[in-house]
Amino acid sequence: MVFHIASEVGQLNRVILHRPGKEMNRLTPSNKDELLFDDVLWLERGQEEHDAFAQGLRDNGVEVFYLQDLLAEALENPEARKYVSDETFEEKFYGITGNQIMREYADSLSPKELADLLVVGITKREFFDIAGKQTAAYFARVSDDFMLLRCLPNHLFTRDTSCWIQNGVAVNSMQKVARQRETVNYQAIYRWHPMFKDEKFEHWAGGLDDGPATLEGGDVEVIGNGAVLVGISERTTVAGFERLARRLLTTDSGVKTMVGLMLVEERAQMHLDTIMTMVNENTFLKYKHMGMLPSVTMTAKNGELEIEQHPGEDMHKVIAQALDLPEIRVLTTPEDNLSAERGQWNDACNVLTIRPNVVSAYDRNVDAIEYLRSEGVEVVVTPGAELGRGRGGPRCMSCPIERELLK
Repeated sequence: MVFHIASEVGQLNRVILHRPGKEMNRLTPSNKDELLFDDVLWLERGQEEHDAFAQGLRDNGVEVFYLQDLLAEALENPEARKYVSDETFEEKFYGITGNQIMREYADSLSPKELADLLVVGITKREFFDIAGKQTAAYFARVSDDFMLLRCLPNHLFTRDTSCWIQNGVAVNSMQKVARQRETVNYQAIYRWHPMFKDEKFEHWAGGLDDGPATLEGGDVEVIGNGAVLVGISERTTVAGFERLARRLLTTDSGVKTMVGLMLVEERAQMHLDTIMTMVNENTFLKYKHMGMLPSVTMTAKNGELEIEQHPGEDMHKVIAQALDLPEIRVLTTPEDNLSAERGQWNDACNVLTIRPNVVSAYDRNVDAIEYLRSEGVEVVVTPGAELGRGRGGPRCMSCPIERELLK
């Protein structure tokens, strides 16, 4: 089986999604900010919207895999179970007695039950209802509604924790605490799931070992011609960018140019793909207020990294040079400033390209959809009233693992 991503726009063949589950019912007005959502999500409607998103991809020839299924299947392997438990249940969190009890409970679960626990989490009250009242200093310290294991609602956005670049995958160190355990689940999938464990592919990131050198897939765009565009942002650090560049540029990865854009560090523009995505081989959809950003270009010569800085006014030229094009085409929805800001907040620029000039986009972004269609881009519309509450669109919700090479 081939896993390969050499562009943002080649025909998408296979993708990993995460259908929202009971973890979404953990969101409350008091914890939503900590869990990186702007509102609580209506689960049943969110599932309907996600099913429509997945079906739109299938209707366009895309094979869909679900993260929850992959995780449960990976956990059939005893090594995967041990790894996940070792990384999830630690004495430094639960203390000696609390950790022993949590590990014993996890070990008693079936692979599917353990996968559910890792994503949905569990409160002290729920744990005691299942396992009986337990005695540990940790349990005495926390309230009945305290989550002994935190839920992972941001698994919905499968792009960020895991992104494929050429012949390998980056399982990333995440910037926010609420997302850091997602890395453990993805590591288990890529190391031990039958679909991946015997396949030969590279690992471009160190996962948890990368620590504060964070990198998130929403900032990584494989734009083609052996070039990768990375947003250095609220979530992706300079150290994360340069570490990825070293791994890609000094190996036989197929990557020859890395371009880092210096994004504004704010939640509204948390990742590059919230303000700019590709719709075909030379065309980008760009947020009106993104502006022209300073950038750096990294290449390698004789195994040594070389870096060049560029002023903001050269941004488009720098990207065109990386693509070996005389210029790039930039589409920006013609709208007033207030409408543009609302559109960006609603992920108007966060489209998933299925093949050149065919994209998936949220239905609520009426002006952007109309504009894209006027520019010859086919739009596969997906409902996003509930799904958009976590500030992520179709590109965020998808982890492509195979695209066809462009001719």
